[in-house]
Amino acid sequence: MAQQTADLCTNPSEEVIRIGHLTAHFLVTGENSVGAVAVFEVVVPAGQRLMAPAHSHDHFEETVYGIDGVLTWTVDGKPIDVGPGQALCIPRGSVHRFDNNGSEDVKALTVVTPAAIGPQFFRECAEVINAAVNGPPDRAKMAEIMRRHGLTPAPAPPHA
Repeated sequence: MAQQTADLCTNPSEEVIRIGHLTAHFLVTGENSVGAVAVFEVVVPAGQRLMAPAHSHDHFEETVYGIDGVLTWTVDGKPIDVGPGQALCIPRGSVHRFDNNGSEDVKALTVVTPAAIGPQFFRECAEVINAAVNGPPDRAKMAEIMRRHGLTPAPAPPHA
């Protein structure tokens, strides 16, 4: 059997996707790494929160490395601040989300192993989130996209 190889170059993807106020800048996709890893940089402006529902995934780990600012991740109900030079590995099956509760923009690097999700997931999420002007995105549409890409949305929190 012939061994598959990817073209060797820096940042083979270089796609930037705007998801509401957030941006995801893909550096390496599953197509670039023969399915081994997806790597993207995320920028979360000050005071912004993840517009998608909290979720888990059973088929990949997600490791986040802080570059600038502090991003607060909530993993299985526990808040964890990830700042510059810190890394957090989110195990398969853990329900998680993030918020930038600080006054400065956050930049973080995310590594997904294996590369179970990629730019198409974020493109589809961006469509729904960017269409929700001045309000939350359509939760049913977001849940459908998440499930199709192997993520499990957490139940909606009870209304206060």
